[in-house]
Amino acid sequence: MSAAVNETSTPPNVAIVGRPNVGKSALFNRLVGRKIAIVHDQPGITRDRISAICKRAARPFTVWDTGGIFGVGERELSAQVRLGAEEALHESDLLLFVVDGKEGLSPVDEELARTLRKSRKPVVLVINKIDNEKHEPLAADFDSLGFEPSVAISAEHDRGISDLLSEIERRLPQGTALFKAPPLSTAAGKPPLPDRPGRLAIAIVGRPNVGKSSLINSIVRGERAIVSELPGTTRDAIDILCQRDGRKFVFIDTAGIRRRGKHSSSVEVFSVMRAERSIRRADLCVLIVDLTMGVTAQDKRIAGLIQKARKPAIVVLNKWDLVRPSGREKQAARQLVEETRARIFFLEYAPVLIASALTGENIEKLFASIETIQRAARQRIGTGSLNRLLRQAFEANPPPLVKGRRLKLLYATQTSGKKHHILEGGAPATPQFSGATGMSERTCGSSPLQPPEFVLFVNDPSLMNETYRRYLEARIRKAEPYPGLPIILRLRPRTGVSHNKQRGRRAGHGNKQQSGNWRNV
Repeated sequence: MSAAVNETSTPPNVAIVGRPNVGKSALFNRLVGRKIAIVHDQPGITRDRISAICKRAARPFTVWDTGGIFGVGERELSAQVRLGAEEALHESDLLLFVVDGKEGLSPVDEELARTLRKSRKPVVLVINKIDNEKHEPLAADFDSLGFEPSVAISAEHDRGISDLLSEIERRLPQGTALFKAPPLSTAAGKPPLPDRPGRLAIAIVGRPNVGKSSLINSIVRGERAIVSELPGTTRDAIDILCQRDGRKFVFIDTAGIRRRGKHSSSVEVFSVMRAERSIRRADLCVLIVDLTMGVTAQDKRIAGLIQKARKPAIVVLNKWDLVRPSGREKQAARQLVEETRARIFFLEYAPVLIASALTGENIEKLFASIETIQRAARQRIGTGSLNRLLRQAFEANPPPLVKGRRLKLLYATQTSGKKHHILEGGAPATPQFSGATGMSERTCGSSPLQPPEFVLFVNDPSLMNETYRRYLEARIRKAEPYPGLPIILRLRPRTGVSHNKQRGRRAGHGNKQQSGNWRNV
């Protein structure tokens, strides 16, 4: 097979299997080089299957982290976890059978070994938690399983990983093509968004048990994410690739976001932190609200996270099938939408949809709204029209005085969408906003869905308050609605003008000359 063909082929699949709490997620993180799967000493933490590309070996491969095949508690959920793990087992080219070297051989390990032999797949026995040389004799306990080869490692301390990678390389099918495409992670952690041209990353967020995973399953028409009546089923943030009508999407299924004081364990704290991070790295956020409970205080807090991150958004009122009235459906639906807008007034730009993830009703409208938002993101207001619009806004409602000074607009323009530095999450990098969020910077322009951003050259950015900013946004939306998109106003001070009074007096003449080059509004 030619190299040209090889470079476009799919990478081989390597599944990590084993009973709960043997260190599968720790090994997964070590192989992919990032902390993607949640690692905790509580058994049964990993529930969804997550995958990422491992590039540490000579041939990159896709590594899958599965839930413990013989889980503990939560019988219905454990059956789904086991089914997902077994599906990964059948789809894989190589299996990494992970055991706990410190605990020794268990009856569950022996039963799982029999299951793996029946699969007739290549198996590498990985004896984990061999943290130092003193622990190496513990590996002999697993000789009775009859798997050759076996590799003793410590995923936590990066011990023996090179030997494991060499063994994986040796055991992978020789006909498997080399893979040189950009890494594509289907799990949490920072994805390389610039390497995903054309893919729209959509974070599905909301409280626990509002139907986030059910919505994604309805979208992809299959049970790729685990769905359960148990709140808190999804713990890792899972990236699910979906292609619909020729368009590519990455749906991020996140853990339900609870109030900080009500987490039942530290695992849920980590899950919520990753859900919040998913909001920041997404191109668009879909907030799911449970219609049987209405808009709660926690729904409003999550909406606030989306607003703070300055992300495009859609609100989906789920479980319509449970509250649908026997008559006057349109009137009831209209009232629910109005009530939602009143409760989440600060996310006024987000379209509100009523749907049922269980029945699939109105799911198509979600994609229609996404397409509408994408079209709106390409709309621009001409510089002349924008300046006339804002001049009229300033004349109709002048900015308030702040210590005897008033905000003056000199010139305004809409950015062209080229790359420029903004705070991660979309907050504008201006003096009045940059210190407020504490987020790290990233480069905008990599996202396929960029909110409209307007640069306002003013006399002093500190004179702009939140109320007047919202007023200007409203005036801009009258000219161009920008549905689903936040409007970002980036303020720049007049060049060469100091707000220090003493310096202002010294440079007064030059400043007056320069101010004549701008048009005050």
